[in-house]
Amino acid sequence: MDDAVPAGGYVQAYDAWRADPAAWWARCAEGITWDQRWDRVFDPSLGPYGRWFAGATLNTCFNCVDRHVAAGRGEQPALIWDSAMTGRVEAFTYSQMQTRTAKMAGALAALGVQYGDRVVIYLPMVPEAAIAMLACARLGAIHSVVFGGFAAAELASRIADAKPKVIVSASCGLEPGRVVKYKPLLDAAIALSPHKPDACLILQRDAERAELVPGRDHDLAEAEAAASPHDPVSVTATDPLYILYTSGTTGRPKGIVRDNGGHAVALWNSMQMLYGVDAGDVYWAASDVGWVVGHSYIVYAPLLRGCTSVMYEGKPVGTPDAGAFWRVCAQHGVKVLFTAPTAMRAIKQQDPDGGLLRRYDLSKLQALFLAGERCDPPTAVWAAELLNKPVIDHWWQTETGWAITGSFRQYGLFPFKPGSGGRPSPGIDLHALDDEGQPVAPGHTGNLCARLPLPPGSAPTLWQNDDGFHAAYLSDFPGWYRTGDAGTIDEDGDVWVMGRTDDIINVAGHRLSTGQMEEVLASHAAVAECAVVGATDSLKGQTPIGLVVLKAGVNRPESEIANELVALVRERIGPVAAFKEARVVPRLPKTRSGKILRATIRRIADGETPAVPPTIEDPAALDEVAQALRH
Repeated sequence: MDDAVPAGGYVQAYDAWRADPAAWWARCAEGITWDQRWDRVFDPSLGPYGRWFAGATLNTCFNCVDRHVAAGRGEQPALIWDSAMTGRVEAFTYSQMQTRTAKMAGALAALGVQYGDRVVIYLPMVPEAAIAMLACARLGAIHSVVFGGFAAAELASRIADAKPKVIVSASCGLEPGRVVKYKPLLDAAIALSPHKPDACLILQRDAERAELVPGRDHDLAEAEAAASPHDPVSVTATDPLYILYTSGTTGRPKGIVRDNGGHAVALWNSMQMLYGVDAGDVYWAASDVGWVVGHSYIVYAPLLRGCTSVMYEGKPVGTPDAGAFWRVCAQHGVKVLFTAPTAMRAIKQQDPDGGLLRRYDLSKLQALFLAGERCDPPTAVWAAELLNKPVIDHWWQTETGWAITGSFRQYGLFPFKPGSGGRPSPGIDLHALDDEGQPVAPGHTGNLCARLPLPPGSAPTLWQNDDGFHAAYLSDFPGWYRTGDAGTIDEDGDVWVMGRTDDIINVAGHRLSTGQMEEVLASHAAVAECAVVGATDSLKGQTPIGLVVLKAGVNRPESEIANELVALVRERIGPVAAFKEARVVPRLPKTRSGKILRATIRRIADGETPAVPPTIEDPAALDEVAQALRH
């Protein structure tokens, strides 16, 4: 943690952006190869809040692949695929990626895909997922990646909304102890959807071969091999690059749109500004291509910058043990690791003393970045002490595509404040507002909102739904983007995200943050992870209930630990919290991306029987929580 110093460079950069945002982003845009430069850096007359680099043209795949080959770095690895599920490791150079993306684009073009068409990608963590995304970008087509293994009904709703010409999928995905057959899910989704694709490209995996539908389905490897290479197609900066549907939607799916130009500029800039990496460095985002982190930091940002990106098919624990992440870092010389706090908590729960970590040489690892949900301070401190390297929690959303707040390695890191998400990124004017839209005092909880316009790389709208975008994000506080998160900004400017605004509970007229209570519970020596929700109470409005997972090897009576946790919250927050119940559960229900399903837990606590969310990792965890809450 020795390099945590006051970041004077950050202040200069942030002030330079505020003084002249157009000039600041124009300088960043010099890192991208343009076919035609922009008419205006920002045009406020376009879209719900304006558009970036209007009039410019480029191709994102060219910027990710071809230009690095032209610059003489074709033999550098672009992508390392490390599959703990199959025991295989394969590296793909920039030259190989150029060949494969051109051929895959040719295969899609042979099936009729062209500029503006949509392609749904429903694949596991295999190289073909990244190659298919880049191939769509090469054609000027719009991809929509759906997390592999999503239920048929969820996949069908996305097919119906995006109306893809082609779907790229696989015979199966691999999970610890089981093979997930994708093809039956895909067939069922197509049957449910009113829109039918013209064709499907199917990657046949050794673990499970799929039966192809004659006339509609094609073997992906055979189609790629037979295709003629396709050159990059120039598109406008404001053309959509992809649609990413947010998880857990009801009714019409909410398709976040990402454009080509602003996205390329923002992500290229973020690699050095935030993560401190540049061309040739090995970077690993331990996420999935189905989530926004996978889009931004497995595929696009590292390749735009000319890095080597690691794609991992496996889990933080169980493939084979809680040392899996450290093995990958050591084996491939990872300079920066970016993962979710839940992965660190899983590793901490299985290997609290770090014995497995000490087996590996992590001398090349310089920093650990965390995002996805707020990292509880005990886990951040545990990781920092174990690694003896900076641990940086940063906050961002699917809608923004990159960090709203963070600590910036290019400028010098801020002092370590476990639990804080850092300070606003240059490009984002962030404030905590009360419910009337007025800024609150430092240290007071409010609605975290960003003054419009949002920076390049942020969603300009929802897919074919400008009105829905305005209603969801812009209407509550005119002139601001509502993040939907609640939090505080302290006297130093550090941002503390305490959870979604509906995680602020009202206990007898007092607005209390469940995130603050979780922070207290997580500080207990026996607790591996926790969740606090507000249950409806006829007298007080809501009362908090805590669910905790204990660390491996804790053998004390659960009732004794629960009593200590209640006392701890009373001591740290006070009687006003009315925290009287802590219950031990074997595990917490989470999405596949690692977010705890707090809203679902809250409904169970209120006596409801909620539908099983399609994003859930393990449905049995809901039954365990329900049983704990009944007693």
